[in-house]
Amino acid sequence: MMMEIFCRYFLYFIIYSFMGWLMEVGCKLFQLKKFVNRGFLIGPICPIYGYGVLVIVLLIGPNTSDLLSVFLKSILVCSILEYFTSYFMEKLFKARWWDYSKNKFNINGRICLETMLPFGVLGCFVVYILHPVVISFVALLSPVVMTIISLLLLLIYLVDSIISFNVMNKIKCEIKKQRVDNTELIRKKVSEWLDASSFLYRHIRNAYPKFKVNGNPVKMIRSKFKI
Repeated sequence: MMMEIFCRYFLYFIIYSFMGWLMEVGCKLFQLKKFVNRGFLIGPICPIYGYGVLVIVLLIGPNTSDLLSVFLKSILVCSILEYFTSYFMEKLFKARWWDYSKNKFNINGRICLETMLPFGVLGCFVVYILHPVVISFVALLSPVVMTIISLLLLLIYLVDSIISFNVMNKIKCEIKKQRVDNTELIRKKVSEWLDASSFLYRHIRNAYPKFKVNGNPVKMIRSKFKI
């Protein structure tokens, strides 16, 4: 029983992660008139959307009578998730991968009103329209088929995550290798290194072309050792 519940919710996670990826790719296709594989993973999913929708669905539960409550909870959940994803990714890999500092009503450049309001609208769309359809679709699968598909997708997801984490860690090492006093110059040198690397690294460069180096390696070293 527990296995069946896990598989069901994991499929929800994969479906919404894929839909989030489609939305991100569609937005970039509209803006740049070219395909950009968004997200940190190699595969066509953006896990932040999957996690966000699962939290919203579990938080709201069957109580969907209050539209305003669903709207506000969706904003709260997605904003907290985006903020802390940005924070931990920056701390972990020494770079900021998106920055809303130039947008009005932003919080530390990690989230802003311009993205928070669409989160509320999307949350309502998911709760009232999309999720019932997804539930019905997954319910069509027999427990055995659902388990096989879920475990296969889980294996692919874990392998993708390990490879992508390794790529991000090498980017972090490349940032640390730069010994110049200008963070923008570091960003430029790292960007050139990414462009000259394999498609796994170019994928990150294309997905987040405006990434910013976190801090200044040389100045931090000098401060630490009082040079």
